Amino acid sequence: MKKTLSFVAATLLLCSCESGTHQSFKTDRFGIDIDNRGYITGMWNLTRESRNFSPADQPSPLLSLYDEDLKRYYYPQKAHYSGGKYRLEYENGSVATVALDEKTKYFKLKLESLEPRNGIDGIQWGNYYTNITNLLGEMIGVARDTSAAVGYAIGALALDDNTIGGESRFTSETGPSGYIAHTPDPVNHPLPLTLHEGQQFTMGGDGINDVAFYNRKESYFRILYGNTAFVDCNGRINIRYHSRDRRKGKMIYSPEGNSIFQNNEPNHMMRQDVPGVDFIGSSIALWGSPDSTALMEVIQDIVLNEGLPYPTFQGKWVKDPTTFMPDLCTYGGLMDSVASYAKQMGLKVIHTYDQPFLHADRGNGGFIDGPGHEKKRYHFTDKDLSTREYADLLAKEGLILGRTSISNSMAPGTKDCSPVPSDSICILHRRFLTENLNETDTMIYIDDPTHLEEVACWEGHSPELNMVKIGKELIHYLGVTKEKPYRLMKVTRGYWGTRPAAHVKGDAVDKLQPAVGGAYAGLIPNLELQDELARHYADICKNSGLGMFDYDGQEFYFHTGFGGYGVKRFFRNMFEQAKKHGLPDIRFTGATLSEGSWHYQSTWNVGGGLNIYDVKKRVWGSTTSQGKDLRDVTYANFFPSSFGGNFPITAESTVEDFEHIEATAIGYGCTYAFRIGQKDVESCPQKYAIFNVVRTWEEARRADAFPTHIRKMLQNPALSWRLEKKADNSGWTLYQMENGQKGRSFDLCENSKQ
Repeated sequence: MKKTLSFVAATLLLCSCESGTHQSFKTDRFGIDIDNRGYITGMWNLTRESRNFSPADQPSPLLSLYDEDLKRYYYPQKAHYSGGKYRLEYENGSVATVALDEKTKYFKLKLESLEPRNGIDGIQWGNYYTNITNLLGEMIGVARDTSAAVGYAIGALALDDNTIGGESRFTSETGPSGYIAHTPDPVNHPLPLTLHEGQQFTMGGDGINDVAFYNRKESYFRILYGNTAFVDCNGRINIRYHSRDRRKGKMIYSPEGNSIFQNNEPNHMMRQDVPGVDFIGSSIALWGSPDSTALMEVIQDIVLNEGLPYPTFQGKWVKDPTTFMPDLCTYGGLMDSVASYAKQMGLKVIHTYDQPFLHADRGNGGFIDGPGHEKKRYHFTDKDLSTREYADLLAKEGLILGRTSISNSMAPGTKDCSPVPSDSICILHRRFLTENLNETDTMIYIDDPTHLEEVACWEGHSPELNMVKIGKELIHYLGVTKEKPYRLMKVTRGYWGTRPAAHVKGDAVDKLQPAVGGAYAGLIPNLELQDELARHYADICKNSGLGMFDYDGQEFYFHTGFGGYGVKRFFRNMFEQAKKHGLPDIRFTGATLSEGSWHYQSTWNVGGGLNIYDVKKRVWGSTTSQGKDLRDVTYANFFPSSFGGNFPITAESTVEDFEHIEATAIGYGCTYAFRIGQKDVESCPQKYAIFNVVRTWEEARRADAFPTHIRKMLQNPALSWRLEKKADNSGWTLYQMENGQKGRSFDLCENSKQ
């Protein structure tokens, strides 16, 4: 009662000073005040006495409007609340109707109308400004204060696919990336005088080698993997979502919002029309909660009540920390004992990383080893098995088979790329022939050279992927003349095995969106074809037996030009197709993580080795900052952290190392791709003891046996641990080890108090 009264008292105090100027709303743990202009001026923790989390100098617009042509925001000037709805008036003459529904654990906001539009192309929820300066959740939009003194979080979630993280002003759906300066703890980790909060920096390296991206080990450098939250010059975190009218295509320049990163200079793109996709109906959930209950009590409640994606693994939501576990990640190509290893350790997924990259090819109908499963790619001492045969064998043991694929990159030789390219490849620009062409002409004259000098995709600018499509022919070129008559330069006809053909004046010349070079080489689909590729991945699971994917090149889902909307659309189609097939939710990891994939994605086992975690030195990344960077990103965004592909069992592996690995994994809420090669495992004298270590820790994790104070101790690299299962199966005993001897102990049991 005291908690609620304090909120009411604060509200009455405000109203006594400005009678009738505020409306107050509350959930069971969060309260907000909205003034008569349509700005949030109060944010309150209703579970105990607290400060106002809304900065006095920076109120938050409930809803902002954006005119792309004028590059201008409009903010509410007058607000009227009645019957659960706000009428918001703007300087440009637009009037918005926003429904505000007080749910038990969150506020649901929905844009019902905007009339007249008067040039408005996009709407933005917020920015919602807070005075929280601790953890920045830039993917899902959350500001977290994890201190013992405060322990509170404020966030938002999009409730529809066309509402995505970020700001309307970034029309390419990108925004700041790389690093920013932000310290979560200015007392213990102060910023140097040469830096200021929110200052941006590019990633490291040459822009192509992704390992070299991670080059800032200091704790006050924060890498960004989204734009749903950001910090101001005082380190205060703000949250923002936006939605766009996508019914008419738009010229975009992507990526934007960053300093130019070498070999990743932006490109122009004419984004396609998306019929029927508009910002009316855009909706978010705005919430506040004690940080310790935010994920499992509030975010999970929003997801379930609003029908958001809710994938499960072993019967539980994939965001539930008790579901986190390593997946085996094979090398060496010999499979005799791999399933046995998984069973002995109590693990469930065998990711066969020693198989070649899988390319999406709709031509195989999901039968990746042939219509009769003719290809026998899995090798045993006494036999070879197809994917279907091995997957069925594993399924009998309750195990899941996985492969690494190259996302939506359509490789040469696949149905939609070559030798007969689809008419649904993503187009950067469309130009037209001004002269006829025969089958051998290399003088290709076009009507307009604008932007055709840009090379391939902005990601890496791979020159071998710089091509146009005329009819059913792919044509490689490099450069375009600057004066009339305009023509493509350095032309190669019949590229990637397509057939050179005659073309006539007026035929379309389509500059295509590719992926990147090397093993990733391919072309990107448009949205409609990407929908079909998504369904194809589910067809692979149905017809070939896979249940897990590792999406290398996962960032290619952004290359359609739609940011998080394209990502959400892909995974929604994949999961819906899997459901139609009666399959379990597909488990997947990948090269990246975003607001678009957060709901669907199970793990982020990217990178690995010493770049992520050095078990001998007990540090997050001894060679690069990748381990520290990705740990901080995932933890702040309520997502499992990861050691990447790591910790192969070899002749030198020890029980002590794996006690530390598992203790740290549980302390931080980590998964990892557990590198397993049969020959190396068999060379290890301690293999069975290591299997037992992994099984013991992982069983206790699944039983929710580690309370918060224990998990915090497990994060300390200076401490060593041993976990033993009690003889009567009533729980576990955790021992702190000192010089190889057992020291103090802690009794753990199932469903320990958090």
